[in-house]
Amino acid sequence: MKIWYDACTGKHIRYGTAIAQRLRKRGHEVVFTTREHPDTLPLARILGENPIVVGRYNPQSLFSRLEESADRVIQFSRMFKDNVPDMAISHQSVELCRTAFGLGIPIILTADTPHATAVNRLTIPFATTVVVSSSIPKRFLKNHCAKNIIQFKGVDEVAWIKGFKPSKITGLKKPLIVVRQMEHKAAYAANKTDLTAQVAEKLGKLGSVLFIKRYNENGKEFGLKEELVDSASLVAHADLVVSAGGTIAREAALQGVPSLVVSEMGKTYVNWYLARQGFPLFIVSPQRVLSMAKKYMGKRFGVQAKLALLENPVDKIEEAVTEAKSAA
Repeated sequence: MKIWYDACTGKHIRYGTAIAQRLRKRGHEVVFTTREHPDTLPLARILGENPIVVGRYNPQSLFSRLEESADRVIQFSRMFKDNVPDMAISHQSVELCRTAFGLGIPIILTADTPHATAVNRLTIPFATTVVVSSSIPKRFLKNHCAKNIIQFKGVDEVAWIKGFKPSKITGLKKPLIVVRQMEHKAAYAANKTDLTAQVAEKLGKLGSVLFIKRYNENGKEFGLKEELVDSASLVAHADLVVSAGGTIAREAALQGVPSLVVSEMGKTYVNWYLARQGFPLFIVSPQRVLSMAKKYMGKRFGVQAKLALLENPVDKIEEAVTEAKSAA
């Protein structure tokens, strides 16, 4: 089968790489696309992928978002005019969903952010199959008109953390605290206060802070590396990880590194799920960051047995592809 995967962010690149590698081993052709974005192409190079670049990320205004999205749909339509894929897969790429639906291509969708209202409304209703963590309530998916729902016991990040061997990163000072800036240009973050820079400054009293900024923005340097560093490997070397709640927090916790989530947006189903399973992910208020950091920094948690019990979503995606092939 010819399978199309579109990655819009760094996380999508990571997820898409895990999916593409598995499907190629099964003999499928994978067309991997992405857009210009501060996190996509640098991470793709690190992971050995060479995706086709279609369009760019431009969050300057609602007009720029809409126009760039529309342009990507047009480019995809032209790209596949003479060779339509048999299946499309994405982690909620709006443009993939709109194009695939319009061309009658079955869609397998992954999703883990119920608070991302806009992208949920623009992707889930188009999907043929939605593969999601069992922590996501089915009522949420059905409210967005999801048809076939496949749930797995785990979180999306299991797809690349199971069996993961961190790369060596030189020049890191200890104790190392990694702080990830909030994705403040995302539609779901509108009118939200980004406290991560303030938190990073406070944590500087406890160790060496590596502040990972988004969108290649300028700002106060805490110890930022100029080149993009693979976050999964970086957090494996950290003594503490702090974020507004997202991929990097779960990548850390799944490797036994204590992770503090400091944001209302961090109160997600997938974060609570990992916390309940005993992984070191703690959702805290900004006022408690310093005390929690002192309590957990430098501790390592034995999570291999817990990680082994979690299901890999790539297995479910592969099964869905196989079933679709058999039914064709």
